[in-house]
Amino acid sequence: MIAALRNVGAVTLFFLRVLGACVPALARPGLIVRQVYNSGARSLIIIMLCGLVVGMIMGLAFADMLARFGSESALGVAAGLALLKELGPVLTALLFAGRAGTSLASEIGLMRATDQLTAMQVMAVDPMRHVIAPRFLGGVIAMPLLVAIFNILGIFGTQLVGVQLMGVDAGTFWSQMQNQVDLADVGEGIVKSVVFGVVCTLMAVYQGFHAVPTAEGVGLATTRTVISSSVLVLLFDYMLTAAFL
Repeated sequence: MIAALRNVGAVTLFFLRVLGACVPALARPGLIVRQVYNSGARSLIIIMLCGLVVGMIMGLAFADMLARFGSESALGVAAGLALLKELGPVLTALLFAGRAGTSLASEIGLMRATDQLTAMQVMAVDPMRHVIAPRFLGGVIAMPLLVAIFNILGIFGTQLVGVQLMGVDAGTFWSQMQNQVDLADVGEGIVKSVVFGVVCTLMAVYQGFHAVPTAEGVGLATTRTVISSSVLVLLFDYMLTAAFL
């Protein structure tokens, strides 16, 4: 318990340092844009593919389940709410942690192992401001955009299978979704995507920054990034869902 509390305190203090470094880092938007590209654009393929496949699976599963209750017309509502409020943010965050999070952790860990961060400190260059903060901001900005793309592809996949394959009326599918899904549901998904972006990116840069400067240490930091991010995403998802309810 003492070790767990010590880790929580270390992450909290590191988060406060990152927040303090984010303000001066905004003066160099080029670095942030580059990190949005590295964290977001390079994750587009896996996000789009998984979003489409998840939507197609939902079209099959939800259409069969709702047909047993004679509620096939509610397919659009079920898909929209499930994607916007839960599946979109959570699955995107897990994929982000596995792709972009590990990339950030290994990159920063390698900089630690090769003494690049130490060299920056010797030259009076703050690594928090020039290395950590731009990557943190890039991940936080990229996550809501990736969630939006995942949701769009997921709804398209559900419509593709549900309407074209399972025979659900297209007009009913879209009208029910428009009538039942409101801005509060969309806002819940946006809040979750921002929180998950902070959590996943923070754990990635934290583990990379504090990695043991060896090959084994960098690999361990990458593993810890995926595990801690996944657990925290599910934990925060439960707390946020309970808060919105």
